[in-house]
Order: sequence, then C-alpha cells, then structure tokens
Amino acid sequence: MEFPLSRQHFYQEIHQPDDQIDLARAALFFAQEEYPELDPDEYLNALDSMASEVEERLPETRYPLRVVQTINDYLYQDLKFNGNLEDYYDPRNSYLNQVIDRRTGIPITLSLVYLEIARRIDFPMVGVGMPGHFLIRPVADEMQVFVDPFHNGEILFPEDCQERFSLLHGKSIPFDPDYLESVTPRRFLGRMLTNLKVIYLNRGEWAKALATIERLLLLFPEAPIEQRDRGILYYQMGRWIEATQDLENYLISAPTAEDATIVRQLLKRMMEK
Repeated sequence: MEFPLSRQHFYQEIHQPDDQIDLARAALFFAQEEYPELDPDEYLNALDSMASEVEERLPETRYPLRVVQTINDYLYQDLKFNGNLEDYYDPRNSYLNQVIDRRTGIPITLSLVYLEIARRIDFPMVGVGMPGHFLIRPVADEMQVFVDPFHNGEILFPEDCQERFSLLHGKSIPFDPDYLESVTPRRFLGRMLTNLKVIYLNRGEWAKALATIERLLLLFPEAPIEQRDRGILYYQMGRWIEATQDLENYLISAPTAEDATIVRQLLKRMMEK
C-alpha cells in the first residue's frame, strides 16, 4: 500500500537525528493528512511573522523572565491565544494549523507554538512531558522555572508543577521529579499523536485512529502497545488477517502482558470463524 505524500514527508522529517527534526514541520505534515489543502509553508511563515513581532518587542537586556513575559504579552494579550477549556477533546486542538488559525489548543500544541517562537528568537526552550499537562522551560542552567502555555504562559516553579500534578491525578499518586525532564522531538510528536489516537478511539472513528497509530509506529516501530491497538482496530474493521499478524506480534514482544489472555482469546475467536 502506498502512503499519502504527506505521510511520506512526515516519515522523512522524523528519520533524522533528533536535533535536526523540525517539530513544526513534522506536526504540519501529519496535519496535512487530515487537511489535504494545508500548505505547511504558510504556517511556518506565520510562525516566522509571530517571532519577528516578538523580536521587535524584546527588551535590550534579555533576561529569561523578561523574554517569557514579552512572548506572553504578544501571544495571550495581543493575539488572544488561549487554552481550549470549552471543548478540550476536539481533535482540532491537536493539529498545529488549526491551533494557529483558531488561536486555541491543548497544552502540548500551545507549547509547540511557544517553542517555535522561542527558537526563532534564539531563546532556547524545551518541552517537559509532565503526565496529564505538558509544560515547557527555558534552557538556562542557573534557574529552574517552567512555563504553562495552556494557562497564558503562567510561570511555575517545581513546587507549583507538583501541585498541578496533584490536582490532576490526586494526592495518592506520588510525584516523580523525572516528570519534569525534557522530552525528545520524537517523544513530543508521539504525545501529540497519542492524544489524537485516544480522541478518535473515544469517538469511534476507527479509520482516523488507525491512521494515527500508523504514524506512531513510524516514530516507534517496535512499540508493542501500538501494535496491539492496531490489531484490535483491524479486528473491529473486519481486517482479520492484519489483526492476527499484529496481535501475534504483540504476544511475541509482550508474552506476560496483563492483557495477554484477552488477546489470545481474540486470536482464538478469529481462528474459529
């Protein structure tokens, strides 16, 4: 089967060393599969223009918190970007073109807009994959502060991050300091796609969920969970040959998984029909 050109471009972008992956370009390539008329260069130019506007407003002395405040004023006061609290699970919140057009999104896509602006003004920042709420932080050894693009660029310290985590997950789940480690570009894109996958599965949109899992497997070819989920989707769609292959591979890579018995039962059911 020949993949769409947009997916081929996505594959080419992610099969580079991590430090050469262009996050925005990769995100736009996977968005292009959903929005075929999308021109990635148009949105990359939009990010360039935003960065130029921020550059003109920067103070002479670029202290990190001053730079953050300048970006915040531009994105949230002038452009009115905001976190989408009204319809958090709208799939459009996970597509960069839609986030730029609608000026609303979820933590990770708003983080991507912020990171791309920061990169263009030579203010290095990285993504922070805290479970349940993506953050970013400046790359500055002398300080450990975090920025929450979903909440208007609010500045957080590690204690604030821990409090936010507890609000999301409850105090019974311990906070691991590793949650505040930076993520690689591949992990960043993987989290964006995982969000989309969950949304499409919950909406029963099997074909879109399948396309999302296929892109996750381009990022992480050996990921057992993605093989399992693709196999289950194939089963739901009546594609039992492909389902059998994926589910058998899953059991080979994860023979003692908690759901191994259920997967074996599913395979048996397909063999008996």
